[in-house]
Amino acid sequence: MDATTDKDPLVQEQIYNALCYLGESEPEEILNSCDEYLRQHDKLAYPHRVIILKAMETVVKSNIALLDKSTAKEVIRDWQQAASNVLVAVGQRFINKVMEEVLTKFQPGILPHYFVMQTFANLSVSNGE
Repeated sequence: MDATTDKDPLVQEQIYNALCYLGESEPEEILNSCDEYLRQHDKLAYPHRVIILKAMETVVKSNIALLDKSTAKEVIRDWQQAASNVLVAVGQRFINKVMEEVLTKFQPGILPHYFVMQTFANLSVSNGE
């Protein structure tokens, strides 16, 4: 997964495809490996983190019926945290665009998701002046 940091888009695409391919035969193993990698590399630049997150999304969507409930729950929580972190990182440069996107998650009369609120809080901390 270290190759996701390669600047060549073809290499990045190959890593994505390899993760998805391996995820077809061993979805839980790949999801756990991706999760562990993201935890160990919490300073990974957001474009590279996105490659891994997209691969995780594809593996989950393709194998949702095969996943153990506890794995799915943990992956979803970790995935949402990682996605929130990506938005906060992008928001350090493009705060208006990120805020615009996150605001679409607010619906009248519906309590916002925990990670939407956490993302707002982290955006405000990272962009406070």
